Amino acid sequence: MHRLILMRHAKTERAAASGLDRDRALTPRGLEDAILMGGILADKGLRPDLALVSPAVRTRQTWDAVQEALGDVEVRIEPRLYDASPETIRRLVEDAEEQAGCLLVMAHNPGVHTLAIDYLTESAASPSVMDRMAGGFPTGAAAIFEVDVAGRCAYDGFLTPKAFGGGADE
Repeated sequence: MHRLILMRHAKTERAAASGLDRDRALTPRGLEDAILMGGILADKGLRPDLALVSPAVRTRQTWDAVQEALGDVEVRIEPRLYDASPETIRRLVEDAEEQAGCLLVMAHNPGVHTLAIDYLTESAASPSVMDRMAGGFPTGAAAIFEVDVAGRCAYDGFLTPKAFGGGADE
């Protein structure tokens, strides 16, 4: 693997009719932001070979909207990504590193945010990058990392819907 994209699902409804967190769906703005982010990833040449996606409705809907711009990508719905700890996400990334040149992980906060900060800390990212990431990981955001041959992740960008005219950060 030479590139890793950690992405949070887009904006969701506050509660699902079922009462289950897993069933929360995207809001109309969330869908627009997911479509926007798919286009941004595609325009920047950030096309994953493999996507690991949480089984929650909101992550699957976000992925479906993002994938429209990315074309044919192998997708695995990964049950362990639902409400996953950063350690669990890291293990899933490590397990998939031989399976893709570019891996996208679509999951939830706080797991994706904490793992992104962990990767930044491990790679001694600049204070300005650390400050930007410490400010939060909004819905629909994607942290991009270059991965070296030893599997170390180095910061390569942080994309948010708001930065490209989409919804507000939160």
